[in-house]
Amino acid sequence: MRRLGILIALLLLVPLGAPAVAAPDTATVVSERAVDARLLELTVHSDALNANVGVRLLLPRDWAAAPNRRWPTLYLLHGCCGQNGYQAWTGATDVEAFTATTDALIVMPEGGPTGFYSDWWNGGPAWETFHLTELRRLVESHYRGGTARAVAGLSMGGFGALSYAARHPGMFRAAASYSGLVDTTYQGARSTNVIQNFVAQYGFDRTALWGDPTAQADVWAAHNPYDLAGRLRGTEVFLSSGNGQPGPLDPAGSGVDSLEQLIGEQNAVTATQLRSHGVHVTADFYGPGRHAWAYWQRELHASFPLLMHAIGVAF
Repeated sequence: MRRLGILIALLLLVPLGAPAVAAPDTATVVSERAVDARLLELTVHSDALNANVGVRLLLPRDWAAAPNRRWPTLYLLHGCCGQNGYQAWTGATDVEAFTATTDALIVMPEGGPTGFYSDWWNGGPAWETFHLTELRRLVESHYRGGTARAVAGLSMGGFGALSYAARHPGMFRAAASYSGLVDTTYQGARSTNVIQNFVAQYGFDRTALWGDPTAQADVWAAHNPYDLAGRLRGTEVFLSSGNGQPGPLDPAGSGVDSLEQLIGEQNAVTATQLRSHGVHVTADFYGPGRHAWAYWQRELHASFPLLMHAIGVAF
C-alpha cells in the first residue's frame, strides 16, 4: 500500500502528498535586525502559514563587500519541540564561530514546535511551501542565495532535511541528518506514536499531520525518507545517530535514552535502504550517545566538509 501510493502520485505528476489545492507562495520581510556583523534576524510574513515567523541568516564573510555575488546556501533545520526554533542552532552550538570564514549563506528558518517540515494533510500549516517556495525565493531574490544548496537538520529537522531532498530531487545537492526520524513508520506504532504524540502535545489532533498511519499510509510514505530512498540517488547523504546508551558527551549518571535508541535503529535500516538504491551515504553511527546538542554540534562539524564540497565551497 505504501509503495502504491508513491507510484500513483508519480504517475499523476503531482507532488507527493500534496494538498488538493495549491497553497499560496508569497512571503515578505516584515522586519530585519542585525544581531551582529554576520547574524541577521528576519521576521517574515508567510501566506502559506498565514503568520509572521522568524528566520536567522548567517551571512558569508564577504557578503557586504561583494554585492553582485550569489552565494551557495545551506539550510539548517531545527528539531522539536520548543518556541523560536529558528534561534536554536545559534543559541545552542558554535555554528556562528565555526563558519566564520565560510563562503556560504546559512539559512535557519522557523519550522514550528512540531511542524515536521510538511504541508499538513488536513489543510493546516504549510511549512514545506513556506520553506521551499516562499522562503527560498525570498533568500534568492533579496539575500543573494544561489542555486547550489544543501540542507541539514537535527531530530525533526533531520527528518526534514532528508524528506525535503527526496521530495524535491535536484533542489539540494547534499542532505545531512543528525539523530533524525528518518523512517517514520519503522516497526509501525513504535515510530508513528512518537510523531503523533509530539503533534498531540501541542493541542493538535493526532492525525492532523499526515492522517491516520493506516488509512493514509500513502501520505505517510510520501514524506518518509525510507520510502523515498530512490529519489535521493544523486544526492550526497550524511546520517548520524547514537544508540541511546549514555555516551562521552552526556552528564554523569545519565540513563538510557529510548528516543535515541529508536532513532539509531531507524538510521541503520535507512542507511541500508538508501545504499540499496544507489545513494552515496556517509554514516557516523557512533554508539553510546543520547539525544543531545553536544552530539549534534559534533556531527555538524563532521559533516560540514561534505556539505560544503557538494555546493562548491572550500572548507
